[in-house]
Order: sequence, then structure tokens, then C-alpha cells
Amino acid sequence: MSDGNDTTVMEFILLGFTASPELRALLSVLFLLSYFTILLGNGGLLLVIHLDARLHTPMYLFLSHLSFVDLCYSSAVLPKALHTFMTGDGAISFLGCALQFCVFGGMLTTECCLLAAMAYDRFVAVCKPLLYTMAMSEGVCAWLLAGSYVGGFLNSLVQTLCTFRLPFCGARRVDHFFCDVTPLVKLACAETWRNEAIILASACLIGISTFLTTLVSYLYIFTAILRIPSPQGRRKTFSTCTSHLTAVSLFFGTLIFMYLRPRPSDSAQQNKVVSVLYTLVIPMANPMIYSLRNKEVKEAWRRRLPLVVCGWRPATRPSPTKPGLGGASRNT
Repeated sequence: MSDGNDTTVMEFILLGFTASPELRALLSVLFLLSYFTILLGNGGLLLVIHLDARLHTPMYLFLSHLSFVDLCYSSAVLPKALHTFMTGDGAISFLGCALQFCVFGGMLTTECCLLAAMAYDRFVAVCKPLLYTMAMSEGVCAWLLAGSYVGGFLNSLVQTLCTFRLPFCGARRVDHFFCDVTPLVKLACAETWRNEAIILASACLIGISTFLTTLVSYLYIFTAILRIPSPQGRRKTFSTCTSHLTAVSLFFGTLIFMYLRPRPSDSAQQNKVVSVLYTLVIPMANPMIYSLRNKEVKEAWRRRLPLVVCGWRPATRPSPTKPGLGGASRNT
């Protein structure tokens, strides 16, 4: 990481959105309130799923990990962004930048895999209800979760090694509010097409495969729903998937626009605005999507909130659930 004058990059400078103190103050308030909402929403969803035994089913197991991942990748980015907005000091060490890049990328890719696993869960629940207990056993769920985390961090490790092995030749000013691949690659003082090809192939391997898994699962689900003769039955079955479908559309739509649009349309300000969607808006929206549209989660909140405030007792054993919907028969 040195040029002909042995200039070594020891730290990067995150430029954020603006140098204006007034706008930085406004962004500080907005990001702080949003981060607090993310911590409260995802932390609360994790807690209520853990406490209420009625939610100890495969779908809610995946949902609890989705909340955990949202917490992690938001926390990898937002505290440093808040510090930059509040103080105007965007300095981040080379190692700190690499670590932020790796954790953020790993958790973001893991979320892709988790959303695909949740789509598969809904496919089995709707299309193969008699096989649900066997197809979504504890062992299968454990393998799907392990595969999500391992695949996510292998992809992130490849991208991190490819990006931070580039020579930066003293260039330090990252035109972003966190260490992301596009502004970092632009700082390199060498040909980057090989690195970009590896990064793109690595991202597509997981990104496209998880997106196709989700898409195919929902094609089968919609086909099965259309075969239901009763309009009421169709609405009830479709309602078991609406929350997840909303979250999937928001997440994959944002990532596709961010990373797969043509390179000539790249704009640093546009990239930063779109990045706010998946670092701030999506982690803040997911708990609302899954709670406000889900009767079981809302009922669990009503049962458990007094216990959380006044001190809780051990959760009761779950009541029997229909195996076809994996304990998520209402608006999951």
C-alpha cells in the first residue's frame, strides 16, 4: 500500500454527506433517533421471540436471526457515522475500515441467505404442509442458519481481501459515510478490473442464488394459492407470506439498484442516499413489518410486555400448532 515515495495509508477519512455544521447536526439527530429505533425494535423482537414459547417455531427462529443480523450490520456502520456527523472527524484506521467493511458485508450477505431460507420455509408451509415437520426439523434449520452465516462471511472475506490488498498510494478520502466497496476501489492507484471481477463474481454467487431461491419459492407459493378454490382461503394463505414478501422486496430491490445498475450512472451522492436505505431504513422497518402485520407477534407483545417491565417468569410450553404452517398460520 505504498507509492513510489513510500507513502503508506495508515487511515482513511470518511467524508460523510456534507461539511456544513448545520446539516451535520440535523443528520446527527436523524441518525441517532433511527439507530435508537433499530436497537429498540430489533432488540425487542429478539426478546419477545425468546420469551414466548408459542413463537419457538422455524419461521420465528429465522426472524430472530434476521433481527440479530440487522442489529449487527447497523452497529458496524452507524456509531462511526454518528461520530463523524457530530464531531466532523471522519478519520478511521486502515484496520478499522477493513473490519467495518468485513462485518458489514458479512452480515448483509447473511441477511440475503436468511431471507432465502425464510422463503423456503414459507414454500414448504404452503406447498408441502404434510412434510413440514420433517422438512423444517431442528437439524435442517440449524444447517440453514449455519450455511447463511458461513456463506455470508466467506463472501465478505473474499471481498475484504481483494479490496484491501489494492495499493492506495496515499489516497485517503473516502467519499462515503462508511467503508464501502465502490468508493474504496476508486481510491486505488492500480488497475482494479481483476479485483472488481472477483468481487462481482463473489457477490453474484450468493446474491443472485439467494434472490432466485426466493423468487422460485414465491412462484410455487403463488401457484399453490391460485389453486385454492375459496377466496377466503386464498386470502388467508397469502396473508401468511405478506410480511416476508414486503421485507424481501425492499431488501433485494435496494441491493440490486445499488450494486447491479450500470457503472456510468454511479454518483457518490446517490450511492450515499441509497446506502441509507439498507443501513438505516431496512433494519428500522423490518421489526415494524413483521410486528404490525403479524397477529401472533402482537399477541406475544401484549402477553410479555408487562413481564418485561415488571420482571418476567419462565415461558410456558407452546400450545400445539398446525404443522403445515409451522406455528405461523396468521400473517407471518
